[in-house]
Amino acid sequence: MAATQAYEPLSSESLGTRLAGITLLSEKVGPDPAAWQVREVGDGNLNLVFIVEGPSGAAIVKQALPYVRLVGDSWPLPLYRAFFEYHALTRQAARDPGSVPEVYYFDEAQALIVMEFLSPHVILRRKMIAGERVQGLADRMGTYCARTAFRGSELSMKSADKKSDVGLFSGNVEIPAITERLVFTDPYFDAEMNNHTPALDPVVAELRGDVALKTRVQRMLMKFVSNTETMLHGDLHTGSIMATEDEARVIDPEFAQYGPLGFDIGMLTANYLMAYFSQPAHRGADLADYQAWLLETIEGTFAAFEAEFTRLWHSERTGMLYPASLFEDQGQSSEGALKDLLREIWTDALTICGIEMHRRVLSLAHNADFEDIADEAARAPLEARNLMMGRALILGADGITDARALTTLAQDYNGKDVL
Repeated sequence: MAATQAYEPLSSESLGTRLAGITLLSEKVGPDPAAWQVREVGDGNLNLVFIVEGPSGAAIVKQALPYVRLVGDSWPLPLYRAFFEYHALTRQAARDPGSVPEVYYFDEAQALIVMEFLSPHVILRRKMIAGERVQGLADRMGTYCARTAFRGSELSMKSADKKSDVGLFSGNVEIPAITERLVFTDPYFDAEMNNHTPALDPVVAELRGDVALKTRVQRMLMKFVSNTETMLHGDLHTGSIMATEDEARVIDPEFAQYGPLGFDIGMLTANYLMAYFSQPAHRGADLADYQAWLLETIEGTFAAFEAEFTRLWHSERTGMLYPASLFEDQGQSSEGALKDLLREIWTDALTICGIEMHRRVLSLAHNADFEDIADEAARAPLEARNLMMGRALILGADGITDARALTTLAQDYNGKDVL
Protein backbone atom coordinates (compact mmCIF):
# COMPACT_ATOMS: atom_id res chain seq x y z
CA MET A 1 0.00 0.00 0.00
CA ALA A 2 1.52 3.30 -1.00
CA ALA A 3 2.20 5.66 1.88
CA THR A 4 0.93 8.55 -0.25
CA GLN A 5 -2.56 7.06 -0.64
CA ALA A 6 -5.24 9.15 1.04
CA TYR A 7 -6.30 7.82 4.42
CA GLU A 8 -9.06 5.24 4.28
CA PRO A 9 -10.27 3.02 7.13
CA LEU A 10 -9.57 -0.66 6.66
CA SER A 11 -12.23 -3.36 6.76
CA SER A 12 -11.99 -7.11 7.10
CA GLU A 13 -12.80 -7.35 3.41
CA SER A 14 -10.31 -4.74 2.15
CA LEU A 15 -7.34 -5.41 4.42
CA GLY A 16 -5.78 -8.24 2.38
CA THR A 17 -5.82 -6.28 -0.86
CA ARG A 18 -4.57 -3.06 0.67
CA LEU A 19 -1.78 -4.55 2.80
CA ALA A 20 -0.59 -7.27 0.41
CA GLY A 21 2.60 -5.37 -0.38
CA ILE A 22 3.92 -5.22 3.19
CA THR A 23 6.82 -7.66 3.15
CA LEU A 24 7.06 -8.30 6.88
CA LEU A 25 3.31 -8.93 7.12
CA SER A 26 3.51 -11.46 4.30
CA GLU A 27 6.48 -13.14 5.95
CA LYS A 28 4.62 -13.44 9.24
CA VAL A 29 1.25 -14.52 7.85
CA GLY A 30 1.80 -15.95 4.39
CA PRO A 31 2.51 -14.61 0.87
CA ASP A 32 -1.01 -15.00 -0.54
CA PRO A 33 -3.56 -12.51 0.86
CA ALA A 34 -6.35 -14.74 -0.47
CA ALA A 35 -5.35 -17.27 2.19
CA TRP A 36 -5.47 -14.74 5.03
CA GLN A 37 -8.24 -14.88 7.60
CA VAL A 38 -9.05 -11.38 8.89
CA ARG A 39 -11.12 -10.60 11.98
CA GLU A 40 -11.88 -7.16 13.39
CA VAL A 41 -11.57 -7.52 17.16
CA GLY A 42 -11.25 -3.95 18.41
CA ASP A 43 -13.26 -3.57 21.61
CA GLY A 44 -11.58 -0.40 22.87
CA ASN A 45 -12.73 3.18 22.69
CA LEU A 46 -10.66 4.52 19.81
CA ASN A 47 -9.33 2.20 17.11
CA LEU A 48 -9.80 -0.55 14.56
CA VAL A 49 -7.89 -3.73 15.49
CA PHE A 50 -7.61 -6.75 13.19
CA ILE A 51 -6.15 -10.21 13.70
CA VAL A 52 -4.67 -11.42 10.42
CA GLU A 53 -4.01 -15.18 10.28
CA GLY A 54 -2.52 -17.29 7.53
CA PRO A 55 -0.55 -20.46 6.87
CA SER A 56 2.68 -18.96 8.27
CA GLY A 57 1.30 -17.39 11.43
CA ALA A 58 -0.56 -14.29 12.58
CA ALA A 59 -0.15 -10.55 13.12
CA ILE A 60 -2.10 -7.60 14.48
CA VAL A 61 -3.05 -4.60 12.37
CA LYS A 62 -4.13 -1.56 14.35
CA GLN A 63 -5.49 1.54 12.64
CA ALA A 64 -6.53 4.82 14.20
CA LEU A 65 -9.95 6.21 13.37
CA PRO A 66 -10.52 9.96 12.93
CA TYR A 67 -12.94 10.02 15.86
CA VAL A 68 -13.57 8.45 19.26
CA ARG A 69 -15.05 5.07 18.44
CA LEU A 70 -16.92 4.95 21.75
CA VAL A 71 -18.80 8.15 20.89
CA GLY A 72 -18.78 8.41 17.10
CA ASP A 73 -17.80 11.09 14.61
CA SER A 74 -19.25 13.80 16.82
CA TRP A 75 -15.95 13.60 18.74
CA PRO A 76 -13.19 13.91 16.12
CA LEU A 77 -9.62 12.85 16.91
CA PRO A 78 -6.43 13.36 14.91
CA LEU A 79 -4.91 10.38 13.16
CA TYR A 80 -1.45 11.39 14.34
CA ARG A 81 -1.97 9.43 17.53
CA ALA A 82 -0.75 6.34 15.66
CA PHE A 83 2.55 8.16 15.06
CA PHE A 84 3.01 8.67 18.79
CA GLU A 85 1.97 5.13 19.60
CA TYR A 86 4.59 3.84 17.19
CA HIS A 87 7.31 6.00 18.74
CA ALA A 88 6.21 5.03 22.25
CA LEU A 89 6.38 1.32 21.38
CA THR A 90 9.90 1.64 20.01
CA ARG A 91 11.08 3.48 23.14
CA GLN A 92 9.41 1.04 25.51
CA ALA A 93 10.95 -1.87 23.64
CA ALA A 94 14.40 -0.32 24.06
CA ARG A 95 13.91 0.61 27.71
CA ASP A 96 12.39 -2.72 28.77
CA PRO A 97 13.06 -5.35 26.08
CA GLY A 98 10.29 -7.91 25.67
CA SER A 99 7.67 -5.84 27.47
CA VAL A 100 5.69 -4.76 24.39
CA PRO A 101 4.70 -6.33 21.05
CA GLU A 102 7.31 -6.21 18.29
CA VAL A 103 6.47 -3.66 15.59
CA TYR A 104 6.73 -4.99 12.03
CA TYR A 105 5.57 -1.99 10.00
CA PHE A 106 4.25 1.55 10.43
CA ASP A 107 2.37 3.64 7.87
CA GLU A 108 1.92 7.21 9.06
CA ALA A 109 -0.42 8.26 6.24
CA GLN A 110 -2.80 5.37 6.96
CA ALA A 111 -2.32 5.71 10.74
CA LEU A 112 -1.69 1.99 11.06
CA ILE A 113 0.78 -0.25 12.83
CA VAL A 114 1.42 -3.90 12.03
CA MET A 115 2.73 -5.72 15.08
CA GLU A 116 3.22 -9.02 16.84
CA PHE A 117 0.13 -11.08 17.61
CA LEU A 118 0.27 -12.06 21.25
CA SER A 119 -1.08 -15.57 21.74
CA PRO A 120 -2.33 -17.26 23.89
CA HIS A 121 -2.44 -13.94 25.76
CA VAL A 122 -5.75 -12.40 26.79
CA ILE A 123 -6.63 -9.05 28.32
CA LEU A 124 -5.57 -8.99 31.97
CA ARG A 125 -8.81 -7.35 33.08
CA ARG A 126 -10.74 -10.32 31.70
CA LYS A 127 -8.50 -12.75 33.55
CA MET A 128 -9.12 -10.89 36.79
CA ILE A 129 -12.87 -10.83 36.30
CA ALA A 130 -12.67 -14.57 35.73
CA GLY A 131 -10.57 -15.07 38.86
CA GLU A 132 -7.44 -16.21 37.03
CA ARG A 133 -3.93 -15.55 38.35
CA VAL A 134 -0.77 -14.58 36.48
CA GLN A 135 2.44 -15.89 37.96
CA GLY A 136 5.09 -13.19 38.29
CA LEU A 137 2.67 -10.38 37.40
CA ALA A 138 3.86 -8.10 40.22
CA ASP A 139 7.54 -8.51 39.36
CA ARG A 140 6.90 -8.03 35.63
CA MET A 141 4.81 -4.89 35.94
CA GLY A 142 6.81 -3.32 38.75
CA THR A 143 9.98 -3.81 36.72
CA TYR A 144 8.34 -2.42 33.58
CA CYS A 145 7.17 0.71 35.39
CA ALA A 146 10.59 1.26 36.97
CA ARG A 147 12.58 0.74 33.77
CA THR A 148 10.41 2.92 31.57
CA ALA A 149 10.24 5.63 34.23
CA PHE A 150 13.95 5.69 35.01
CA ARG A 151 15.31 5.19 31.49
CA GLY A 152 12.89 7.72 30.01
CA SER A 153 14.09 10.45 32.34
CA GLU A 154 17.15 12.64 32.76
CA LEU A 155 18.25 10.32 35.50
CA SER A 156 19.46 8.20 32.60
CA MET A 157 19.00 10.03 29.28
CA LYS A 158 21.25 12.72 27.93
CA SER A 159 19.51 16.02 28.48
CA ALA A 160 19.59 16.97 24.78
CA ASP A 161 17.98 13.65 23.84
CA LYS A 162 15.33 13.96 26.52
CA LYS A 163 14.45 17.54 25.54
CA SER A 164 14.24 16.52 21.89
CA ASP A 165 11.88 13.70 22.84
CA VAL A 166 9.73 16.01 24.96
CA GLY A 167 9.48 18.26 21.92
CA LEU A 168 8.41 15.34 19.74
CA PHE A 169 5.72 14.10 22.10
CA SER A 170 4.46 17.61 22.83
CA GLY A 171 2.77 17.35 19.44
CA ASN A 172 0.43 14.72 20.87
CA VAL A 173 -2.10 17.29 22.00
CA GLU A 174 -5.60 15.89 21.55
CA ILE A 175 -5.02 12.50 23.17
CA PRO A 176 -3.57 13.78 26.47
CA ALA A 177 -6.41 16.32 26.43
CA ILE A 178 -8.77 13.38 26.88
CA THR A 179 -6.91 12.46 30.07
CA GLU A 180 -6.95 16.06 31.26
CA ARG A 181 -10.71 16.18 30.74
CA LEU A 182 -12.04 12.70 31.51
CA VAL A 183 -9.66 11.83 34.35
CA PHE A 184 -8.94 15.07 36.17
CA THR A 185 -11.94 17.30 35.51
CA ASP A 186 -15.21 15.71 34.36
CA PRO A 187 -15.74 13.39 37.37
CA TYR A 188 -15.99 16.37 39.69
CA PHE A 189 -18.89 18.21 38.04
CA ASP A 190 -21.95 17.35 35.98
CA ALA A 191 -20.13 17.03 32.65
CA GLU A 192 -22.23 16.25 29.58
CA MET A 193 -20.86 12.77 28.87
CA ASN A 194 -20.58 11.59 32.48
CA ASN A 195 -22.61 8.65 33.66
CA HIS A 196 -22.78 6.66 36.87
CA THR A 197 -24.95 4.15 38.67
CA PRO A 198 -27.96 6.17 39.93
CA ALA A 199 -27.75 4.78 43.47
CA LEU A 200 -24.38 6.51 43.81
CA ASP A 201 -25.97 9.97 43.72
CA PRO A 202 -25.37 10.74 47.45
CA VAL A 203 -21.70 9.74 47.22
CA VAL A 204 -21.22 11.67 43.98
CA ALA A 205 -22.76 14.79 45.54
CA GLU A 206 -20.42 14.45 48.50
CA LEU A 207 -17.35 14.17 46.27
CA ARG A 208 -18.36 17.09 44.06
CA GLY A 209 -19.00 19.20 47.14
CA ASP A 210 -15.55 18.55 48.59
CA VAL A 211 -13.50 21.64 47.74
CA ALA A 212 -10.33 20.25 49.32
CA LEU A 213 -10.63 17.12 47.18
CA LYS A 214 -11.12 19.05 43.95
CA THR A 215 -8.26 21.38 44.83
CA ARG A 216 -5.91 18.44 45.34
CA VAL A 217 -7.02 16.88 42.04
CA GLN A 218 -6.41 20.12 40.17
CA ARG A 219 -2.97 20.43 41.78
CA MET A 220 -2.19 16.98 40.43
CA LEU A 221 -3.49 18.03 37.02
CA MET A 222 -1.12 20.99 37.12
CA LYS A 223 1.73 18.60 37.81
CA PHE A 224 0.58 16.24 35.06
CA VAL A 225 0.53 18.92 32.36
CA SER A 226 3.66 20.76 33.53
CA ASN A 227 6.04 18.06 34.71
CA THR A 228 8.01 16.24 32.00
CA GLU A 229 9.97 13.87 34.23
CA THR A 230 9.67 10.80 31.99
CA MET A 231 7.83 9.30 29.03
CA LEU A 232 4.56 7.78 30.22
CA HIS A 233 2.51 4.98 28.77
CA GLY A 234 -0.30 7.32 29.74
CA ASP A 235 -3.12 4.78 30.00
CA LEU A 236 -1.65 1.82 31.87
CA HIS A 237 -4.58 -0.24 33.11
CA THR A 238 -5.50 -3.92 33.17
CA GLY A 239 -7.14 -3.50 29.76
CA SER A 240 -3.78 -2.49 28.23
CA ILE A 241 -1.94 -5.58 29.47
CA MET A 242 -2.09 -8.94 27.69
CA ALA A 243 -1.31 -11.94 29.86
CA THR A 244 -0.96 -15.70 29.97
CA GLU A 245 -0.62 -17.84 33.10
CA ASP A 246 2.96 -16.65 33.53
CA GLU A 247 3.63 -13.69 31.24
CA ALA A 248 2.42 -10.11 30.82
CA ARG A 249 2.98 -7.72 27.90
CA VAL A 250 1.95 -4.06 27.65
CA ILE A 251 -0.04 -2.71 24.69
CA ASP A 252 -1.79 0.48 23.49
CA PRO A 253 0.54 3.37 24.46
CA GLU A 254 -1.21 5.92 22.24
CA PHE A 255 -1.73 8.20 25.26
CA ALA A 256 2.05 8.50 25.61
CA GLN A 257 3.41 11.83 26.77
CA TYR A 258 6.00 13.09 29.20
CA GLY A 259 4.80 13.49 32.78
CA PRO A 260 5.38 12.56 36.44
CA LEU A 261 7.42 9.47 37.30
CA GLY A 262 4.62 8.02 39.44
CA PHE A 263 1.80 8.33 36.90
CA ASP A 264 1.84 4.91 35.23
CA ILE A 265 2.22 2.83 38.37
CA GLY A 266 -0.50 4.93 40.01
CA MET A 267 -3.01 4.23 37.22
CA LEU A 268 -2.12 0.55 37.24
CA THR A 269 -2.63 0.31 40.99
CA ALA A 270 -6.05 1.92 40.68
CA ASN A 271 -7.10 -0.79 38.26
CA TYR A 272 -5.81 -3.51 40.59
CA LEU A 273 -7.89 -1.94 43.36
CA MET A 274 -11.00 -1.74 41.21
CA ALA A 275 -10.56 -5.42 40.39
CA TYR A 276 -10.31 -6.02 44.14
CA PHE A 277 -13.44 -4.05 45.08
CA SER A 278 -15.51 -5.61 42.29
CA GLN A 279 -14.72 -9.21 43.23
CA PRO A 280 -17.69 -9.90 45.56
CA ALA A 281 -19.94 -9.76 42.48
CA HIS A 282 -17.68 -12.09 40.47
CA ARG A 283 -16.46 -14.69 42.98
CA GLY A 284 -17.97 -17.40 45.13
CA ALA A 285 -16.16 -19.55 47.65
CA ASP A 286 -12.71 -18.42 46.52
CA LEU A 287 -13.43 -14.71 47.06
CA ALA A 288 -11.11 -14.20 50.02
CA ASP A 289 -8.19 -16.02 48.42
CA TYR A 290 -8.47 -14.16 45.15
CA GLN A 291 -8.82 -10.76 46.80
CA ALA A 292 -5.76 -11.59 48.89
CA TRP A 293 -3.83 -12.36 45.71
CA LEU A 294 -4.82 -9.01 44.22
CA LEU A 295 -3.55 -7.18 47.31
CA GLU A 296 -0.34 -9.23 47.23
CA THR A 297 0.04 -8.18 43.58
CA ILE A 298 -0.22 -4.51 44.57
CA GLU A 299 2.39 -4.90 47.29
CA GLY A 300 4.65 -6.93 45.02
CA THR A 301 4.38 -4.43 42.16
CA PHE A 302 5.57 -1.58 44.36
CA ALA A 303 8.33 -3.76 45.84
CA ALA A 304 9.57 -4.68 42.36
CA PHE A 305 9.37 -1.05 41.25
CA GLU A 306 11.46 0.15 44.18
CA ALA A 307 14.00 -2.66 43.80
CA GLU A 308 14.51 -2.08 40.08
CA PHE A 309 14.50 1.72 40.37
CA THR A 310 17.15 1.41 43.10
CA ARG A 311 19.25 -0.93 40.95
CA LEU A 312 19.08 1.51 38.05
CA TRP A 313 19.94 4.40 40.38
CA HIS A 314 23.20 2.67 41.25
CA SER A 315 24.02 1.32 37.77
CA GLU A 316 22.52 3.67 35.16
CA ARG A 317 22.37 7.13 36.76
CA THR A 318 24.19 8.72 33.82
CA GLY A 319 21.95 11.73 33.14
CA MET A 320 22.26 15.25 34.50
CA LEU A 321 20.10 14.58 37.57
CA TYR A 322 21.74 13.61 40.88
CA PRO A 323 25.15 13.08 39.21
CA ALA A 324 27.81 11.04 40.95
CA SER A 325 30.01 14.15 40.90
CA LEU A 326 27.77 15.61 43.62
CA PHE A 327 27.64 12.45 45.73
CA GLU A 328 29.74 9.31 45.25
CA ASP A 329 32.73 11.09 43.68
CA GLN A 330 32.98 13.16 46.85
CA GLY A 331 32.74 10.10 49.05
CA GLN A 332 29.13 10.86 49.94
CA SER A 333 26.03 8.69 49.77
CA SER A 334 23.13 9.41 47.44
CA GLU A 335 20.80 7.08 49.38
CA GLY A 336 18.98 9.98 51.02
CA ALA A 337 18.32 11.58 47.65
CA LEU A 338 17.03 8.25 46.31
CA LYS A 339 14.77 7.80 49.32
CA ASP A 340 13.32 11.30 48.92
CA LEU A 341 12.65 10.77 45.20
CA LEU A 342 11.01 7.39 45.77
CA ARG A 343 8.78 8.96 48.41
CA GLU A 344 7.69 11.69 45.98
CA ILE A 345 6.97 9.09 43.30
CA TRP A 346 4.95 7.08 45.84
CA THR A 347 2.87 10.08 46.90
CA ASP A 348 2.14 11.07 43.29
CA ALA A 349 1.25 7.47 42.45
CA LEU A 350 -1.28 7.23 45.28
CA THR A 351 -2.88 10.53 44.30
CA ILE A 352 -3.16 9.45 40.66
CA CYS A 353 -4.52 6.11 41.86
CA GLY A 354 -7.37 7.78 43.74
CA ILE A 355 -8.23 10.03 40.81
CA GLU A 356 -8.33 7.06 38.41
CA MET A 357 -10.59 5.18 40.83
CA HIS A 358 -13.03 8.09 40.57
CA ARG A 359 -12.98 8.61 36.83
CA ARG A 360 -13.64 4.96 35.97
CA VAL A 361 -16.93 5.12 37.87
CA LEU A 362 -18.04 8.70 37.22
CA SER A 363 -16.69 9.81 33.84
CA LEU A 364 -17.29 8.60 30.28
CA ALA A 365 -15.08 5.52 29.95
CA HIS A 366 -15.90 2.96 32.64
CA ASN A 367 -14.25 -0.44 33.03
CA ALA A 368 -15.67 -3.93 32.88
CA ASP A 369 -14.79 -4.84 36.48
CA PHE A 370 -17.87 -2.91 37.59
CA GLU A 371 -19.79 -2.57 34.32
CA ASP A 372 -20.13 -6.35 33.92
CA ILE A 373 -22.12 -6.45 37.17
CA ALA A 374 -25.60 -6.27 35.67
CA ASP A 375 -27.43 -5.97 38.99
CA GLU A 376 -27.20 -2.28 39.92
CA ALA A 377 -28.17 -3.04 43.49
CA ALA A 378 -25.10 -5.28 43.76
CA ARG A 379 -22.82 -2.96 41.79
CA ALA A 380 -23.46 0.35 43.52
CA PRO A 381 -22.13 -0.56 47.02
CA LEU A 382 -18.92 -1.92 45.50
CA GLU A 383 -18.44 1.21 43.40
CA ALA A 384 -19.13 3.33 46.47
CA ARG A 385 -16.34 1.64 48.42
CA ASN A 386 -14.03 2.26 45.49
CA LEU A 387 -15.01 5.94 45.30
CA MET A 388 -14.52 6.60 48.98
CA MET A 389 -11.14 4.89 49.09
CA GLY A 390 -10.16 6.98 46.09
CA ARG A 391 -11.03 10.07 48.08
CA ALA A 392 -8.95 8.85 51.01
CA LEU A 393 -5.96 8.37 48.72
CA ILE A 394 -6.25 11.79 47.09
CA LEU A 395 -6.54 13.63 50.39
CA GLY A 396 -4.28 11.40 52.48
CA ALA A 397 -1.48 10.19 50.20
CA ASP A 398 1.14 11.96 52.33
CA GLY A 399 0.15 9.91 55.36
CA ILE A 400 0.18 6.43 53.79
CA THR A 401 3.61 5.05 54.55
CA ASP A 402 3.99 1.97 52.36
CA ALA A 403 2.23 -0.63 50.20
CA ARG A 404 1.15 -2.68 53.21
CA ALA A 405 -0.60 0.39 54.63
CA LEU A 406 -2.27 0.86 51.24
CA THR A 407 -3.59 -2.70 51.09
CA THR A 408 -4.71 -2.53 54.72
CA LEU A 409 -6.72 0.57 53.82
CA ALA A 410 -8.28 -1.34 50.94
CA GLN A 411 -9.28 -4.14 53.30
CA ASP A 412 -10.87 -1.57 55.61
CA TYR A 413 -12.95 -0.06 52.83
CA ASN A 414 -13.86 -3.49 51.50
CA GLY A 415 -15.66 -4.11 54.78
CA LYS A 416 -17.51 -0.79 54.91
CA ASP A 417 -21.12 -0.12 54.03
CA VAL A 418 -20.71 3.26 52.33
CA LEU A 419 -24.21 3.44 50.84
